[in-house]
Amino acid sequence: MGDPLNEAEADSRRSRRRLIIIAVIAAIILALVAAVVLAGGEEAPATSDSSAARVTVIAPGRTTVDGTITATGTLAARRPTPVGVVGEGGRVVSVGADEGDWVRAGQVLVSIDRSVQSQQAEAARASIDVARADLDLAQSNLDRALQLVDRGFISKADVDRLTATRDAARARLNVSRAQYNELQARNARLNVYAPVSGLVLAREVEPGQTVSAGSPPLFTIAKGGEMELLARVGETELADLAPGVSATVTPSGTERQFTGQVWKISPTISEQDRQGVARIALSYAEGLRPGGFATARIQSGTVSAPLLPESAVLSDDGASYVYIVDGDNKVVRRNVTTGDVTPKGIVIEEGLSGNERVVLRAGGFLNEGETVEPVTASQ
Repeated sequence: MGDPLNEAEADSRRSRRRLIIIAVIAAIILALVAAVVLAGGEEAPATSDSSAARVTVIAPGRTTVDGTITATGTLAARRPTPVGVVGEGGRVVSVGADEGDWVRAGQVLVSIDRSVQSQQAEAARASIDVARADLDLAQSNLDRALQLVDRGFISKADVDRLTATRDAARARLNVSRAQYNELQARNARLNVYAPVSGLVLAREVEPGQTVSAGSPPLFTIAKGGEMELLARVGETELADLAPGVSATVTPSGTERQFTGQVWKISPTISEQDRQGVARIALSYAEGLRPGGFATARIQSGTVSAPLLPESAVLSDDGASYVYIVDGDNKVVRRNVTTGDVTPKGIVIEEGLSGNERVVLRAGGFLNEGETVEPVTASQ
């Protein structure tokens, strides 16, 4: 058996070691608790707003951008040219063009029956031959008389008479020539020709139809195929435009865009809607059809306006709006009018001065009047 004293001493040492370990562990735990308490004390001032959502805000300021005016209107031929009957008309034999065709100046559009007129021209040409023969005969008689007048066989009065006969025959020849040329010119005017090169917009004639100088236009041609958009612009915006400014036209139902420029501005304003017309010239293109509806974006100089990224601009019921954070860190909804979308952002035409703190993103999860913790975005 062991010594009882030694065993008691060993138990005593083990007890002291356990107490030391327990004391160390307790000290560590106390130190951790103290650290947590101290850390909590540093955050204590913010506990009142600990539930506020952190949102990123941006003060957009104002940026100089190219101004544009958006307008709508109807496409039309810039120089519509009606083509009618110039001569006496007659029965249509053939038609040489249809709607949508491109014609050149001088091209025959309508051929008119000229059987009667051709016979009249032949008769006139024959009369020239008769008049020329009469002139030759009268000249020969005068030449012979001049040879005999010195011998006393023919009097001076006879020579004068023969001279007058010769002159009359010459005049009749000139008349015959003039009549023939007149008939030729009239026959040439029987056909209907294209006065200009361009695109045929309308055709109102068919073979077999009888036409005359009093008939309505048989064709309508867009000179050079040029079109224009009759863009209706508000009275105030019209004052900012001038001939020569560029515009982009997008016909309804398509995403194709055509570049043109304002070439004329209406001198009057409609009393009904207080709008005027800006006429935008467009070169010929297959996608442009007169009578169609189109939208134009017209350059109107430069403007100074706030620019916001797309994430900051929200919309509902067709209206655009943003959320701003006021001086009390509360969310306020602000309706805005948007303009062009540029590579730098969306132009805000109305609603912001540029000094506001605008919620940059996640605005759709906020409620008006909610208190937030704004964090300014780095720019």
